[in-house]
Amino acid sequence: MTQPVPEQRPKAGSGPVPLTPVRTPAPAPAPPPVARPAGRARRRARHWGLIGSFVALVLLPTLIAGGYLGLRAADQYATTVGFAVRTERASAVIDLFGGLSQLSGASSTDAAMVYQYLQSPDLVAELDHRLDLRAMFARMQARDPVFGFDPAGSAEDLWRYWNRMVTVTQDQGAGILTLEVRAFAPADAQQIAQVAFEAASRMINALSDLAQDDAMRTTRHELALAEDRLRAARAALQAFRDRTRVPDPGADVAGQMGIVTALQDQQAAAMIALDMLQGTTRAGDPRMAEAERKLEAIRARIAEARQQFGNAAGVSYASLLGEFGRLSVDQEFAEKAYLSALAARDAAAAAARQKSLYLAAYQQPIRAETADYPRRPLLTALVAMFAFLIWSVGALVYYSLRDRR
Repeated sequence: MTQPVPEQRPKAGSGPVPLTPVRTPAPAPAPPPVARPAGRARRRARHWGLIGSFVALVLLPTLIAGGYLGLRAADQYATTVGFAVRTERASAVIDLFGGLSQLSGASSTDAAMVYQYLQSPDLVAELDHRLDLRAMFARMQARDPVFGFDPAGSAEDLWRYWNRMVTVTQDQGAGILTLEVRAFAPADAQQIAQVAFEAASRMINALSDLAQDDAMRTTRHELALAEDRLRAARAALQAFRDRTRVPDPGADVAGQMGIVTALQDQQAAAMIALDMLQGTTRAGDPRMAEAERKLEAIRARIAEARQQFGNAAGVSYASLLGEFGRLSVDQEFAEKAYLSALAARDAAAAAARQKSLYLAAYQQPIRAETADYPRRPLLTALVAMFAFLIWSVGALVYYSLRDRR
């Protein structure tokens, strides 16, 4: 690198002006070295493992499932029956059209009970006893062991297989139930659906009869208690009358009061007659003595009547009236309770006659002509999808662990 030469200024009057030296530029930096192009990609062991796992976990299961469904899986025929739980109540008021009965939907609890019964072991046991359900479901077991039923299975196995072959749906808003039964023969599916519907009908009718019997049993028990109470009240009142020999103390007191009142009227009349005799006759007149004797006799009768009024059968009338009133009230209350219990029994009997639960089928089970199950394309696609998901998750986990090393 050249050093700069100091500039010399020319003196005045000197010769020619000298030339200024030029600076030389610095050389440019050398370019970076060019990397060699990448070589051709080659498959390594991990690539072959990924391909092999895809074949083993995705392609092979899909081919096996598709081959089994297409070659070995037996056709399944479905029969559907639709129904609703209904209740019939007779109208209380006869309308202009002759008092037609009123139909209404049952409660959601009744529909839920039928829904659970159609999936219960009790129904499976009844159908197996009536139709030999094992033989129907094991009809194609030798050819199709995956979808067929092993006849050597237990009752629990049969119940679980029943829930695989049967689909029960419930519409909560409308109270409608739908039962779909699958079997390896169209006649078997139709027969199973029909018998299952009949068994559900008997179950709901039995529950209705049981509820009615409970209501009637309760009202009959209450009526029996009311009869016993009324019988005891009447016996106590009769015992009181036998002991006191007074059928009705109130009437007896009224009679006694009537006698005393009549005697008092006679006493007043005798006293007036005596006063009139004293003003018109002389002393020692026999009529005066007769009038005085009559007045004394009336006074004696009044005293005797008052004595009897204050003591009857050795007991005061006040005590008799109190005891008789208590017994009369007990009998009256027992009579009212008996009438109420009798009315309740009659009302329960009328309700039992007017209300009943039943299953109303709007779709009858018919024999299928074509097999809808198993759904081969759908099942094959599901096997492929789940196998691919499992393989993808496994590959992602493997590479994430490999990158952390």
